[in-house]
Amino acid sequence: MVSRTIPVDPFDLVIFGGTGDLARRKILPSLYRRHVGGQMPAEARIIGAARGEMSDDDFRAFTREAIEEFVPATKRDAKTLEEFLETLRYVRVDAVGQDGWTDLRAVVRPDVIRAFYFSVAPSLFGALAERLHEHGIADADSRIVVEKPFGKDLKTARELNAVLAEHFTEQQIYRIDHYLGKETVQNLMAVRFANILFEPLWKTEYIDHVQITVAETVGVNGRGAYYDKSGAMRDMVQNHLMQLLCLIAMEPPYHFDPDAVRDEKLKVIRALEPVAPEDIVRGQYRAGGGRPGYLEDAENPESRTESYIALKVGIANWRWKGTPFYLRTGKRLKARTSEIAITFRQPPHSIFDHPEGWRENVLVIRLQPNEGMNMMVMIKEPGPGGMRLAQVPLDMSFAEALGEGGADIPDAYERLIMDVIRGNQTLFMRGDEVEAAWAWADPIIQGWEARGDRPHSYEPGTSGPEDALMLLHRDGRRWRDIRE
Repeated sequence: MVSRTIPVDPFDLVIFGGTGDLARRKILPSLYRRHVGGQMPAEARIIGAARGEMSDDDFRAFTREAIEEFVPATKRDAKTLEEFLETLRYVRVDAVGQDGWTDLRAVVRPDVIRAFYFSVAPSLFGALAERLHEHGIADADSRIVVEKPFGKDLKTARELNAVLAEHFTEQQIYRIDHYLGKETVQNLMAVRFANILFEPLWKTEYIDHVQITVAETVGVNGRGAYYDKSGAMRDMVQNHLMQLLCLIAMEPPYHFDPDAVRDEKLKVIRALEPVAPEDIVRGQYRAGGGRPGYLEDAENPESRTESYIALKVGIANWRWKGTPFYLRTGKRLKARTSEIAITFRQPPHSIFDHPEGWRENVLVIRLQPNEGMNMMVMIKEPGPGGMRLAQVPLDMSFAEALGEGGADIPDAYERLIMDVIRGNQTLFMRGDEVEAAWAWADPIIQGWEARGDRPHSYEPGTSGPEDALMLLHRDGRRWRDIRE
C-alpha cells in the first residue's frame, strides 16, 4: 500500500524551549522525519528560541546530535539532514523580559503560516502569549501549541485557559496530547465509524466491559520532585486515558470535523459517574531488582502520591449504562504496553455440550508496542473427538497489513505538528474538554486526600498491587495479562 504525502503550506515554526529535552527527543526529530517524508515545503523554517546564548550553527549542531540519537540510521541520510539543518534559525529570547523579541520579530516572516510551540513550563504561557502580541509577532491567523499539564486541578486549568484566551482564540490554541496522534488511536475511529460491522454491537447490550491499560517498566526517572506533586491520576488518567475512553465511548459525530468530534468527546466526559472509594486502587512501587523504590525516587519518605492507579468507571447514558470501564496505569510494571480491550458479552444460549472451553470475544487495540488490532474469536479445535472449542486471534499488525509502508508508522508528534500547520484541531483537546475532565477528576483526588489513604505497595516487575486484582474479581472478571 503506497501512502500519499501532501506537503503543507510554507510556515515558520518557533519552538520556545527549543534547546530543551522535549525539543531534542521529539519535536526536532519529528520535523526531520516529515522533511524526509516530503511533507515539509522547501520554504519552511524552524526557529529555536530559548534563554541561552547560541548561534544558528550552534543550534544546527544541537539538532544534528538530536537527530542522530533519536532517528535510526536507516531513516536518515547525509543529504536530507543537511537540507533540514538549513531550515533552522536560533534567537535568544527572554520569556518574561523584553530581550530578544525585536530580533524574533525580524526573523519571523509575515507572509507564511506562523506557529509557536510553547515547549516550556505552563507558568510561562501567559508571558509568551502577551509578548507575541505586544511585539506584533502573532496575528489572527497564528497558532500556538501548548503541552500538558493543562493545570493541576479545575481551578488552575480555568486560570490557564483564561490566560491564553486573553491573546488567542480557541481556534488558535492547540493543546497537544501525543496519545491522540498515535496511528492506532486514529484507526479506532476508522474501525468504529467506517465499518457497519461493529457499530450495532457498540453498546451495553453487547459489550460486557472495557479495559484500558497503559503500563510502563520505568520508574519516575529523575522526575521525582515533579511527579510527587502530580501522580498517576493527574499525569495519565485525567488526560491520556480519558481521551482513549472518550474515543471508545463517544457517539458518532455528524461529520469528521474538529468541533463535531470534540463535542461528542465532551458529552462522554460530562456523563462520567462519580467513582466510589472502593472502586479505586492506588499503589507505589517498592525497591527491587537493584533499583530504588518510589519513595527513594521521589526523595520523600512520607509521600502518599501514587505511581499506579486502577479505577472502575461508569458512564451514565443510554449507550453505556451498566458497562464498566476499567482503567489502569502504572510505573515499574512487568511490561511496557498500552492497549484497549473491548470484551463482548456471552451468547444468551450455548448449543454445545461442553461449553467449558468457551471464551468471550475480545477486540484488542494495541497502541504500543507493535501497533495493531486483533479480535479473539471461537473456532472448533482441529481434529476428531467432538466439538471442542478454542479461542484464536484474528490478528492485524499494521506493519504486516499495510505492507512495506506500514512498518514505518509515523511518530505521534509528526502528525500532530503537521496538523497544527494545516489548521486541523481534531486531535487536540479543547478548553472545555480539559475543564470537564478536571471537574470529574478533582473530587476523586480530594476524596483520597481527605481520607488520608495511603497507596498500596507493589513489587516492581508485576502487574501492580494485589488489591487491583480484586477490583475485577469481585465483579467476576479479571485483568488481561500485561505483556508486550
